[in-house]
Amino acid sequence: NGLLSTTGKRQENTESLVRQMNTLLNATGFSAHVYLGPDPRLVIPGIGLLSDAIIWHVRLTRSKHSVYITLLYERSRQHWWHAAVGGQGGKRSPVHFGARAGSWRRFSVRLVEVDIGLKVSVPSDISLFLENVESSQYIECNVAKAETFIEKHGLDSSEQALDFNQKAKEVFVRGMRVLDKLGIPFWISSGTCLGWFRQCGIISHSKDVDFGIQIKDYRDDVVKSMQTEGFKLKHSFGKVSDSFELSFTINSTKLDFFFFYEEDDHMWNGGTQARTGRKFKYVFPKFRLCWTTFVDERVRIPCPPLSYIEANYGLEWDQPVLEWNWKASPPNVRENGKWEEADWPQVIQVFDS
Repeated sequence: NGLLSTTGKRQENTESLVRQMNTLLNATGFSAHVYLGPDPRLVIPGIGLLSDAIIWHVRLTRSKHSVYITLLYERSRQHWWHAAVGGQGGKRSPVHFGARAGSWRRFSVRLVEVDIGLKVSVPSDISLFLENVESSQYIECNVAKAETFIEKHGLDSSEQALDFNQKAKEVFVRGMRVLDKLGIPFWISSGTCLGWFRQCGIISHSKDVDFGIQIKDYRDDVVKSMQTEGFKLKHSFGKVSDSFELSFTINSTKLDFFFFYEEDDHMWNGGTQARTGRKFKYVFPKFRLCWTTFVDERVRIPCPPLSYIEANYGLEWDQPVLEWNWKASPPNVRENGKWEEADWPQVIQVFDS
């Protein structure tokens, strides 16, 4: 088997395109099986699919040989997306690339000669492309789940909620801009991740935006870079070696950076009560990172997301909770001692914002 990829735009008349393709291929001795699916860019909670199906993949077969063509579509700024090539009858996918839905930062291609007179396009940086295959997995927000949640609990369309949603999106994008420029990988965490998973959007009563970052990726210049972007440092709790967290504000909206520590069989982030110096630990099963689209931006999420959500919010994560006690409500919270009072000036820093 071989594999080819191509980029595609929205297909206005998929059936006509498939007929033309089959006619051309049959004339050269190929048979084609076209895999169709919905265009996820045009599936909206509460409205449904706004267009016909698009071509996800094409399998070309002649004699005993097959070539799989994967189509990559523009998904968000400077990124491409492709659907998964599923296996038949419950079998594993017949290909490695494309076995799972994927998200890719746009990359350039170059022509190479693979046989006399036969040239094909390949990624300009083949090594980087192959390295990114394993980390390219894309998980779609579950629109059907979001519709069920909205039908059951309603959607807050008050002026206050709409105002927060707009501010939260701006905070998200500006925070992402800083971390991307610094080369710091992050994922949406806590209530922001729950909003994506549960309702494909922002939880308007959460009042903040949450990012998760592995402590090994922390850089000393992150605070200065955030301040250059216009953020104010609200508080700094803990230290890099233990329970570190940073909180920023801009336009009266808070952005939290929760730093995660990796142990042999779990991961955790810390919390500090400023008034008493009490320490808390939030324990998660180990996870890797995948990609999704959130507020029209490509962003990382913990994978698998369900175990992450259940650790932080329990089995009833699909029930809205208006009152949340960060020291007691999460099922994964643990008491983690207390900071020595002599260390408070360094590990409990609260700033005017």
